[in-house]
Amino acid sequence: MTHFSHRFRSARLFRVGLLVLALAGCDRDGGPAGAADGPPGGMPPPEVAVVTVEPKTLPVSFEYNGRTLGHREIEVRGQVTGILVKRNYKEGAPIRKGESMFTIDPRPYQVALARLQADLGTTQARLAQAKREADRLKPVAAIQAASRKELDDALSAEQIATAEVKAAQARVNEARLNLEYTRVQAPISGLAGRALRSEGSLVSGPDVLLTTVTQVDPMYVLFGLPEPEQLRLRREIESGRLRMPADGKLDVAIRLADGQKYAHTGKLDFTDARVDAATATVEARAELANPDDVLKPGQFVRAVLSGATRPDAIVVPQRAVLDGPQGKFVYVVNAESKVESRPVQVGEWAGDAWVITEGLKAGERVVVDGVMKIGPGAPVTVAAANATPDAKPASAAAAAPAARAAGNGEPPQPPQPGQKN
Repeated sequence: MTHFSHRFRSARLFRVGLLVLALAGCDRDGGPAGAADGPPGGMPPPEVAVVTVEPKTLPVSFEYNGRTLGHREIEVRGQVTGILVKRNYKEGAPIRKGESMFTIDPRPYQVALARLQADLGTTQARLAQAKREADRLKPVAAIQAASRKELDDALSAEQIATAEVKAAQARVNEARLNLEYTRVQAPISGLAGRALRSEGSLVSGPDVLLTTVTQVDPMYVLFGLPEPEQLRLRREIESGRLRMPADGKLDVAIRLADGQKYAHTGKLDFTDARVDAATATVEARAELANPDDVLKPGQFVRAVLSGATRPDAIVVPQRAVLDGPQGKFVYVVNAESKVESRPVQVGEWAGDAWVITEGLKAGERVVVDGVMKIGPGAPVTVAAANATPDAKPASAAAAAPAARAAGNGEPPQPPQPGQKN
């Protein structure tokens, strides 16, 4: 019994000791020591750097995968039947409109033209004879030395001969045209394609494709706008959060496969009204000059659209935006020089800054340096304010995850093309 009482008194003393220690760690208001009145031990509040939120007009760019397409791509076909006897151009080389590309055996058409020219001569001779007969009978019939029927027959014979001459002339013209068609010409200037028929092949008319000619100056660039993004951009334009150029046409620059920027820029000149069911994108097209033939049809490029602006945009450095259990947030220094945690909604990246769409307003001070030393409600000392970083054009296709993970201080990964929040 005595041993039990001793253990009971020891347990009570232990609990009392714990209570004393707990009370010693609390301030007069019952909160954690140093949470509101400063760091423990009388140390001064931590120093932080802030930026003051200032709305600005922010240039916006959009980036998409695209491919090049010739301004015009014309099929070259023979228009007469015959044996292909010669190819007259160099495959893949530039060619001018009207230059000969193929020769179809012309001899059968030369013979046909000569025969029809002879037939034309015969009909012309008949016409001349009928005209002389009618001219001879006209004065004779006027003095009633010949019957009216004889004169009518002569005039009718002249008219029939005239019609026969016209028909024969049309056949000669057709034969001459067929002979010209044996010389297959380039319909436009551009780059000649690979020959699809070799010498000795039978060409059976327009149903046989011989090659193609592609006009490469100017050059088209085709790319697809994802349907969700197009709807989002339309809503932002209607709400005034995004402003398009005055003429409604965005400037388009392209980057080649090696990352180099192409020297010439163009304009967005077409957006399809339909959504491609296979890709869920809306096809758009831009036209760019290509005087030096740098661009070739079928190249894959990155199309960068610029010219739009985001008025009254709020941007903060990416290192100021943290991730928490409820999403992204920033630390704001209030008028009492204490820290508040502020949830925010972010848009796209603008250089090394985030565009903040919700959660901040003009004039508020956002902590950018020293975030690892503070917490909600902590007093701070504000250092000399850093200038807000110059925002580069925001790229809707370059949006990336948050600047750093809460609590680990890891730097953000660079945004990947086409990645969204």
